[in-house]
Amino acid sequence: MGPEIKKIGVLTSGGDSPGMNAAIRSVVRTCAYMKVDCVGIYRGYQGMIEGDFKPMDARSVNNIINKGGTILKSARCDEFRTPEGRKMAYDQLRAEGIDAFVVIGGDGSFHGAMKFNEEYHFPIIGIPGTIDNDIFGTSNTVGFDTAMNTVVDVIDKIRDTASSHNRLFFVEVMGRDVGHIALNAGVGAGAEEILIPEENRGLERLLESLKRSKKSGKSSSIVVVAEGDKIGKSVFELKEYVEEHLPIYDVRVSVLGHMQRGGAPSCYDRVLASRMGVKAVESLLEGQTNFMVGVQNNKIVLTPISKAIKGHTKIDKELLRVSEIMTT
Repeated sequence: MGPEIKKIGVLTSGGDSPGMNAAIRSVVRTCAYMKVDCVGIYRGYQGMIEGDFKPMDARSVNNIINKGGTILKSARCDEFRTPEGRKMAYDQLRAEGIDAFVVIGGDGSFHGAMKFNEEYHFPIIGIPGTIDNDIFGTSNTVGFDTAMNTVVDVIDKIRDTASSHNRLFFVEVMGRDVGHIALNAGVGAGAEEILIPEENRGLERLLESLKRSKKSGKSSSIVVVAEGDKIGKSVFELKEYVEEHLPIYDVRVSVLGHMQRGGAPSCYDRVLASRMGVKAVESLLEGQTNFMVGVQNNKIVLTPISKAIKGHTKIDKELLRVSEIMTT
């Protein structure tokens, strides 16, 4: 254990994701186990700049492992993007006696932490918390599994009404740049078609697929659309296009939005967050810095934050092939 680290801060930044509270709990309790002080930093980097700190012990994280969102709150902070803002944050950390911090968040949060480390050589470790699963260096981010389960549950309910009324539903899910939620949930919910940013399949292919579904006897269909899909400008434009070219379909749109971020985290996300929190604190105490904790082949690993930011996650080609076969 490095004697120089006696107090560790923990913050959540960027968009919230289910399992963030489990990660906070893990960091706090690992600090308690290691006899290191822990401080909660409220409202992300904004709270760091303003000195919104609160000491946390093992009991202060009771009964939060099952809760969605983040008890430390999250906020966007343009001020932290400036050298002046980061200097204010550094001064607040030093005044509080914080020697290192764990940041739970996504790409933007890691960018900020890496810049802060470059300027002040301040020890930091990242835990990937985002439902999009778009961070390089980990097969799963905290919150991704829960979001998928939420989407599948909702699509199952939508299918009930689609079947009752012989309707076609476009279900838009989150995924501005990546289609991990759409692809996995689409396969899991038995969608007739899945549209993702990585595969621009064109409007004609969509029409052909829907025509085949109709000919094969399907009276209703579900099409899962990632919000970043490139086929149409929006899911509503897709609806209008299909209605114009396939008037036999009664088309409806359901945009799932932020419900995908809410809810109690799945068992997988709770366990993953707990494992990552332990590794984050242990890594700091071992003198590691500027790393992100990830999971690969079910092993907890460290990836340099610079690689996690610059790398690109790839869509699962095998699952893509499975989806094509399943939508036959």
